[in-house]
Amino acid sequence: MKILYAIQATGNGHLARAREIIPALSHKAEVDVLISGTQGDLALPYPVSFRKHGLSFVFGNKGQIDLKASLQSFRPVRLWKDIKTCPVENYDLVIHDFDPVTAHACYRKKIRNISLSHQAAFHYSETPRPKKKNIAGEWILQHFAPSNSHIGLHFRAYHPSIFTPIIRQEIRRLKSERQDHIVVYLPAYDHHYLCSIFREIPNIQWKIFSKHYRHKESHSNIEIFPVDTKNWLEQLRTCEAAIVGAGFEGPSEVMFLGKKLLVVPMKNQYEQQCNAIALKDLGIKTLNTINPKKIPEIKDWIRNSSENIFTFPDHTHQIISKILGVGN
Repeated sequence: MKILYAIQATGNGHLARAREIIPALSHKAEVDVLISGTQGDLALPYPVSFRKHGLSFVFGNKGQIDLKASLQSFRPVRLWKDIKTCPVENYDLVIHDFDPVTAHACYRKKIRNISLSHQAAFHYSETPRPKKKNIAGEWILQHFAPSNSHIGLHFRAYHPSIFTPIIRQEIRRLKSERQDHIVVYLPAYDHHYLCSIFREIPNIQWKIFSKHYRHKESHSNIEIFPVDTKNWLEQLRTCEAAIVGAGFEGPSEVMFLGKKLLVVPMKNQYEQQCNAIALKDLGIKTLNTINPKKIPEIKDWIRNSSENIFTFPDHTHQIISKILGVGN
């Protein structure tokens, strides 16, 4: 069997998940990898057969998607060419992780495909959402990367076709310790702005990871790191707590390690708003934004929140078996 596995490279969660999926799939079939998008920072240690510009959202610096930069990076003619020339018909099975290029190529050529992603979980009504749904947000989740079959990933198995997170082996192998620092990764916020906030809590050592830094720097009680796998794993392994966006893979890894967690969803990003609701239901602290007015809440979270260990089992091979069963 020959499989095309396509990954959306907006953020690092899709790429982190692929590091587990690709070798598991490769034991069952011949696998070619396609990456589309321009916003991923995580390296993929496997051969990539196709790279496409795709369609990516650019993070802003005030807690939101930068719509202007996203529109500037949009190449409609190139996207159409990528879709039109994507050779999905050469494969026995196409699997995509919220990748619009292969999804729409399959739709156009009437090729059966399977969506394996966090976003696929939103095709099931049991997945948590705000009481008032966002029509545009729902449309994007349903139509950005259309598929015939949906295997979702979420913090809980809300439906028989939804599995709990795929935790990469690098995280599973970590020996968690508790030191006195807090890790921060909020890529939609400017690191200078974050420093101005966390400087107001001087009794804590803050380790801020920034997409815009290439070298580590220190400022009083704050260290700023570039987004680097080795540093991230070590700081996460030894931290007391973590503050991250309300994506999927980041919170999942923090939860698996049993660290205290605070999440901040991006403004006007419906998927993250939904994730924040799901996390709040699980007892995780959420803030709708980071600003000076939130400092008392952050201090209270540091003092009074408790650690929760979420035992997400390694069911990668079970997922692969389900995929191959659906694809046959």
